[in-house]
Amino acid sequence: MTKIITLTNQKGGVGKTTTCAGLCGCLTKLGKKVLALDLDPQGNLSFSLGADTDSSYTIYDVFKRKADIYDTVQHCDCCDVVPANILLSGVELEITSVGREYMLREHLSTIADQYDYVLVDTPPALSILTINAYAASNQLVIPMVPEILSLQGIAQLKETIFAVKKYYNPSLEIRGILLNKYSPRLVLTKEVEELANIIAEQLDTDVFDQKISGSVIIAEAPAHAKTIIEYAPRSKSAREFMDLTYEILGLEKPKRTEQKLGRGRPPKNRPPQY
Repeated sequence: MTKIITLTNQKGGVGKTTTCAGLCGCLTKLGKKVLALDLDPQGNLSFSLGADTDSSYTIYDVFKRKADIYDTVQHCDCCDVVPANILLSGVELEITSVGREYMLREHLSTIADQYDYVLVDTPPALSILTINAYAASNQLVIPMVPEILSLQGIAQLKETIFAVKKYYNPSLEIRGILLNKYSPRLVLTKEVEELANIIAEQLDTDVFDQKISGSVIIAEAPAHAKTIIEYAPRSKSAREFMDLTYEILGLEKPKRTEQKLGRGRPPKNRPPQY
């Protein structure tokens, strides 16, 4: 049965898109059939995975009933992608029909059985796009960074999630809260982590054991239209994302022999030795 997982947080800059792309790469590496669905008008997930957003159908055309969702699916190197672009920002005002909260669920139901996992990237706002994602999903993953404002965003998100569970999707589950750009040496990080655990308890969920450390490699990967597992498979970041994937799936992490692997970047062309 297809599992639909939405990455969400109304606070921007918390790593929703990089987490979504990273999970797509890891799930594909594990042999899963994956669809990445971009619901952010900025289209950053589409760009990160190498999808075309200018000369092809996007999820906006699906909401406007100008195209079926299978017409928007692009077969990219990592996984299949339903792209988005800036036109999607007009959906809030343009679509006012009854039942608009269920539009994504309705369209996804026609293709979801072709995939093991559908991962949805949402905009940094509590809009009709976010509600559509919640109504269509099985699970939510909430990325955050160890900052007070990021924590406040989750507290505000709580009311929306409870409302969606009550009125639109009673089976919606919060899979966990993910700490990005994690640095255990900072005092603020520890303080925010403690508060995050309190909020997680209120949401009837947990903070994931696996954290994602800050890394320049994570920022570099989208520029090459690659996920972290494709761009730097031997890096610490790739290992963290793979372990996070195992934790989300409820699988035991593989045992590894610790060794110094360096930063894991692709090797540069070296000049010939004479």
